[in-house]
Amino acid sequence: VFLSRNFRCDCGNSKFKNLQCKLLPEKGKVNSGNKYNDNFYGLYCTCKRPYPDPEDEIPDEMIQCIVCEDWFHGRHLGAVPPESGDFHEMVCQACMKHCHFLWAYASQLAGKEIPPLTKANSLEDEGIVLKVEESEEQKKEIKTEGAVEHHDTKEEKQLEQFNEPSTSSGYCRKFLQKFPMEIAETTSEFSFTKSEEPICKLKELQSKPFVKKDTATFWPSNWRSKLCTCEDCLKMYSELEVQFLTDECDTVLAYENKGTSDQETERRDPLMDTLNSMNRVQQVELICEYNDLKTELTDYLRRFADEGTVVKREDIQHFFEEFQSRKRRRTNRMQYYCS
Repeated sequence: VFLSRNFRCDCGNSKFKNLQCKLLPEKGKVNSGNKYNDNFYGLYCTCKRPYPDPEDEIPDEMIQCIVCEDWFHGRHLGAVPPESGDFHEMVCQACMKHCHFLWAYASQLAGKEIPPLTKANSLEDEGIVLKVEESEEQKKEIKTEGAVEHHDTKEEKQLEQFNEPSTSSGYCRKFLQKFPMEIAETTSEFSFTKSEEPICKLKELQSKPFVKKDTATFWPSNWRSKLCTCEDCLKMYSELEVQFLTDECDTVLAYENKGTSDQETERRDPLMDTLNSMNRVQQVELICEYNDLKTELTDYLRRFADEGTVVKREDIQHFFEEFQSRKRRRTNRMQYYCS
């Protein structure tokens, strides 16, 4: 599924003498970014066996760890993968020890589907808390004020609408004038706060009890978006060399979508793409030329097949020279006929 991260070919370095890299001629003697795990030697999982293993008679699907990129048998993960396969990514046992902070997230995210973000959740994530409480007496007073407003004369309403920018603001001003003490008491129960500094999600989770196990973990599709991206956590990701965990283009889903897109591109016929970009006359001319080339090339190669001789580069070059010459002669005759 994955491409190898931080991987560069070894041609041109000290491993291969007298072999220059054609892509990067000025390459260093050692590719320090490369990680040569057991996969480079055809060995996989904690059992260090090849795949497919001719000596393994147990049918078992192999799963790739999204951190170390090694492949593991499902029975060698320390935990049984979900039977329905209802997970998108797996982190192996060794990587869970290396990335120990993931255990704080595992109690909330691993093996669970994450609900979509709601408006209420988004306010809480931003550190905004809105709390309004009203006593029964305040509710009665508000109702009484509403009844008084209902009996106002038409002239008073028109004057009120003229002086106030809106009916809601006018009502609020009158309410403040009528109940100043009550409003002062109410504001003590009304709080609207916004945290100035970003809250570390990891520290919040670590303050709650969670369990560490010697097993692999299985994660839903959008679990990476829940990882904290505060300054301290980003520094920790860099020190552990797992910065890619916050990269949306690194997920299994992103690679699957890219693979699907590449396959669709490969399945497309270049000739049909070219035809679709032309007008009707050009399409007919191209199809005729293509059919002529196909017929003449087939007849030309059939002679070699009948004689049992090898087709050489010079033979193919000679064929196309003759084909272009015949094409020019046909074009000249058509021009002479039209004139």
